Amino acid sequence: MEVFWEIHRGLPQERPGCEESTLQALSLLAGVPAAPQILDVGCGPGRQTLTLARHTGGHVLAVDTHQPYLDQVAQRASREGLAERITTRNCSMTEMDFPDQSFDLIWSEGAIYIMGFEKGLQAWKRFLKPKGSLAVTELSWLTDAPPGEAKQFFDEAYPVMKTVAQNLETIGSAGYVSSPHFVLPPWAWWDNYYTPMEARIAELRKQHAGKAAALKELDAEQREIDVYRRYSDAYGYVFYLMEKP
Repeated sequence: MEVFWEIHRGLPQERPGCEESTLQALSLLAGVPAAPQILDVGCGPGRQTLTLARHTGGHVLAVDTHQPYLDQVAQRASREGLAERITTRNCSMTEMDFPDQSFDLIWSEGAIYIMGFEKGLQAWKRFLKPKGSLAVTELSWLTDAPPGEAKQFFDEAYPVMKTVAQNLETIGSAGYVSSPHFVLPPWAWWDNYYTPMEARIAELRKQHAGKAAALKELDAEQREIDVYRRYSDAYGYVFYLMEKP
């Protein structure tokens, strides 16, 4: 795990995503009030947390289990004059105990997989007010016949990954009304995630030369990048938007 944190520590964000996609998703949500109560689940370093606070008149509660991320969110909020509208809490997404119907909007970019897409949709629904909205990104197959190498990689890395059609069916089965969905663009993977990560991996290879365990971890992270480089047309993060009836 130490090598993992060496790779990821200080990256601009901890999963694919971009400002443009966050704002596009926000613009597609109908019925969000002018000053919404927002829950950002698995906020990471908080790039989207600050975007939500800037572009709504509401309050954002940012939840994560890694305290350095929460400290970073709080520091950035203070610098931008948003400290009064962003609160952080160290809490697992599987143990959230908020009162029912607390939030107008629940947001989670690249994190719901920790709990599981279906399980997360079902568990978080009670926290939404009637007509409340949920916006999540989930890694999804964009084809019914994924290439062999990509399929083999994700059979190990994320074997429960579904197609877009299957995820839309899950949304309906969980009792939500589905809104438009869209695939994150390639630069959402590269600009603030894979490009700086790949540079970090190259640096760490020099530092850990001769250390077999560390180099194995670095190889695993590099393989993830290489698979996306070759098969980005076969899978991606999809922004799924939905409303609680």
